[in-house]
Amino acid sequence: MISQNTIQQILARIDIIDIVGSFVKLKKRGTNYLGLCPFHNEKTPSFTVSPAKEIYKCFGCGKSGNTIGFLMDHEKYSYAEALRWLANRYNVEVEETEVSPATRQLHQTADSLYIINNFAQKFFSDLLLRSEEGRDIALSYLEERGFNAPVIDKFQIGYCSRQRDAFAKAAVAAQYNPDYLQKTGLVVMRDDQLVDNYRGRITFPIHNQTGKIIGFGARIIGKNDRAPKYINTPENEIYSKSKILYGSYFARQAIDKADECLLVEGYTDVISLHQAGIENVVASGGTSLTADQLRLIKKYTSNLTIIYDGDAAGIKAALRGLDLALEEGLQVQLVLIPDNDDPDSYVKKTGSEAFKKFVAGNKKDVVLFQLEVSLKDAGNDSHKKAAVVNRIAETISRLNKTEDFTRQQDYIRQCSELLKIDEAGLNALVNKFIRERITKQEIKAVSDDAKAAVGTEQEPVADGDDPLKLLNKDELIERNMTRALLEFGSYAWDERRKVSDYIFEEFEASGLHELIDNKEMLMVIETYRSWIKEGIDAGPKQFLYHPDVQLSSAVIGLMDTRYELSANWKDHYDGPLPTREDLYKEEVFSTLNYLKLRKIKRLMDENQRDLETASSSEDQLTLLQTHQHLKQLEIALTKDHGTVIFR
Repeated sequence: MISQNTIQQILARIDIIDIVGSFVKLKKRGTNYLGLCPFHNEKTPSFTVSPAKEIYKCFGCGKSGNTIGFLMDHEKYSYAEALRWLANRYNVEVEETEVSPATRQLHQTADSLYIINNFAQKFFSDLLLRSEEGRDIALSYLEERGFNAPVIDKFQIGYCSRQRDAFAKAAVAAQYNPDYLQKTGLVVMRDDQLVDNYRGRITFPIHNQTGKIIGFGARIIGKNDRAPKYINTPENEIYSKSKILYGSYFARQAIDKADECLLVEGYTDVISLHQAGIENVVASGGTSLTADQLRLIKKYTSNLTIIYDGDAAGIKAALRGLDLALEEGLQVQLVLIPDNDDPDSYVKKTGSEAFKKFVAGNKKDVVLFQLEVSLKDAGNDSHKKAAVVNRIAETISRLNKTEDFTRQQDYIRQCSELLKIDEAGLNALVNKFIRERITKQEIKAVSDDAKAAVGTEQEPVADGDDPLKLLNKDELIERNMTRALLEFGSYAWDERRKVSDYIFEEFEASGLHELIDNKEMLMVIETYRSWIKEGIDAGPKQFLYHPDVQLSSAVIGLMDTRYELSANWKDHYDGPLPTREDLYKEEVFSTLNYLKLRKIKRLMDENQRDLETASSSEDQLTLLQTHQHLKQLEIALTKDHGTVIFR
């Protein structure tokens, strides 16, 4: 674990212009900097970096964050990896806090495996390019397959000698631990001797999101019916096949730019497409897509295009994992390569531009394609057709997020036409599958989201007869309240209190915190309050670089703005120009007053409901008096409220 002292040293040195400027060409515009967004293709710059607020924001694609967030988004680093990158940049020595012996052992093992894999890659690459055996057997094979030197170097392709223990001897001579060597799968123990596992094979290093080698795929040269075509690294502390996609390290920025991920089956498919200049491509290794792999794709884009062989096996492989992809919210399309080709051979046959045009012109919606294939298989068999209806309804039911409603209804309409069944009936069947899944999830208690989807009651929304109850204004005031706390909390309210003291006193006295409906804003406010109690600085910077991404994103969302005051405005303004800093008390007072009015309105609504069900004249009288008292409070607050300008 990186110590807090190290983190504070890193945060003190961070210069967002320096870091973002390393990846994006920035030009000063007023107090901010402007450039072309690195996360999507644009010709007119809309990517803004604010050195004062230490945040970036693209007003084209909506991406925003802080310096660490930029590294996490652009380079696909984890929070800890981004911190280590910054520490190296600013020459900060990384201190680590004490961890449990088991965790320490896990880290040591992982580090050892990384080191051994790096040694193996260099050994295999050297053997491929510099040994007579490597050049004659492996390099000539790769060249026959059409791979050039730059792409071989880029993907660090190598070769393992046919000799029984060439690598094992070199690794032992370099004093690598035999136990760790076996964990990597590079060697195995036979007859009490370490022997090479990838003898006579071409090696393809597999990289994680930071470029470290976590394992290998090894392909046999030529045909051998007695040996598997590929051997892969066994599961260990750093390699988990279900959590990786081959080529993702090299594809991450291209996927961001294209806002599309191309998925192929094999290593050579990825390498050939990269060689052709098509870099937004990863490989699944021919296995069913897993939830972890799909989440990895979702980090880059919501658009997934599967490019597989057009034979029956390719179609079957392409449809595996479809339901999981839909559940992850991915837009999935399918392209089938014709003429018994695969992406590797087809791009070499047609060329880069023709391949791109073919993919663009032959995308099929994977749900509708699955239905067409299933209907063709079912023929005129009514029982099989019924099974198809159930299967497609279950698939569509995976689209059960609120934002997927329109897409789900569109599928129901198109599928009912293809199936020649009643649209309302298919809709009912889809809802049945959704209810069944939610019920199962609720029973197992695996997801709070599932419980919410069942229909937990929410506070009723007001009719809108009172202008102060408009939802957009409620949201605006909650955000303004939170922003004022962040920016002015340390300012003086009076001789004995800070602004934060005053706000939290009002919260306690009036129960105003119960009125913050936005959970993110409430999370920021409660975190601020807890930090104040613990004596921790609760300034905006602490939130911006908080390891909880949800918390830091909420604060970034509060602080980003497209507009700033023109320098020429002062020339046209008569007298000193007031700023938010000058009017901070009015802003705080205004937002608190609004929250009080909202609470009074809710109390009046509750009182009215009680009045309608009151069973005795005494209760009615008490409730009428309560209503009158609340109304007087509302009038008094509204009067005060009217003297304050909302900002």
